[in-house]
Amino acid sequence: MGTNNTYDKIIIGGGLYGLYAATFCGKRGEKVLVLEYDDAPFKRATYINQARVHMGYHYPRSLSTALKSAGYYRRFHEDYGFSIHEKFKQIYATSGQFSWTNGEQFKDFCKAAGIYCKEEAPSAYFKDGAVDGAFLTEEDTYDAMILRDYFLDEIAKLPGVELQLNARLGFIHKLSDRYEVGYGIADENTGSHVASAPFVLNATYASCNQILKMVEDKTGSSDDDFKSFGIKYELCEIILCKPSKALEPYGFTVMDGPFFSIMPFGKTGYHSLTSVTFTPHVTSYDEVPKFSCQIGTDCKPEQLCNCNDCPNKPASAFDYMSHLAEKYLLPEYGYTYEKSLFSMKPILKSSEVDDSRPTTIRVSSTNPTFVSVLSGKINTVYDLDEYLK
Repeated sequence: MGTNNTYDKIIIGGGLYGLYAATFCGKRGEKVLVLEYDDAPFKRATYINQARVHMGYHYPRSLSTALKSAGYYRRFHEDYGFSIHEKFKQIYATSGQFSWTNGEQFKDFCKAAGIYCKEEAPSAYFKDGAVDGAFLTEEDTYDAMILRDYFLDEIAKLPGVELQLNARLGFIHKLSDRYEVGYGIADENTGSHVASAPFVLNATYASCNQILKMVEDKTGSSDDDFKSFGIKYELCEIILCKPSKALEPYGFTVMDGPFFSIMPFGKTGYHSLTSVTFTPHVTSYDEVPKFSCQIGTDCKPEQLCNCNDCPNKPASAFDYMSHLAEKYLLPEYGYTYEKSLFSMKPILKSSEVDDSRPTTIRVSSTNPTFVSVLSGKINTVYDLDEYLK
């Protein structure tokens, strides 16, 4: 690579949103550079999550989030069905105690959202009195590694798309007609390479604010909006379990409150175990994430390293999560611990009221254009289309 390269678009972040955007633009004949911090794409939040292809059931207190999820569910199936595990029954249940939503309200919500919901006998799955309603739903999980390989194959066919791994950003300068991004590769000086483009997409998810804070406006204009998102950061653990024969064909989500989910983790043969209370280990409300585990590592508030590779990962909360699940599930739906995955999850502070999870896309400048996307749901990636055109 030369010292200066010009592109139509520079995409920062090689998760699903980044690679989707690169493929979308590459198929339009555009020259695109993707800068990814890790040594491979999909090593963070795209992989380390519940892998849920949302139909909207998870959001009975935010009908708008549910409707958007349901709207994109079919399209995601049509485009990426090869990566989706749908041969299991997804059971949602409302807890008999301490729930924001009861069984009747959940039924009414599903009807309002126009999503499938069939009542089941709670006694088939749950201990007596544990839940006040159980429902068969239509929801699946995706396999991140299958999806990653698909996008890498697609990008390999597009001569205009360049994927640079191990990229370390040094600066982002806004000029009158373009952005210049300085970066190094692994241990290189972060100004070793300079790429320029009239359009930058910030698709870094948990590092969204860090990227915004890097932008320096060299034009003297005061019209741009590079303010940070109002985020709380959670260091989260996804536990992978081997399911019993009875559990294998099922996924269970008990809601709406401090409860749990256990369901197939894509096509891996594992189930993921999570809980509202114990999946987040530590939380930061700072503008950029500040945690004690960063001390003594290369991870800094200004540049997040990969939590899953960190020597300071917290001890697993498996005992707490499994104890919670065992209070609800019948003993035959058992599982054994295999391993834990850790990643940083940003949540908009405004979402804490109604548990909504909107896809937020912010345009900080136009001509040249700088766009940031913050979304925790895989199938709302299509929201990017109108911005990429």
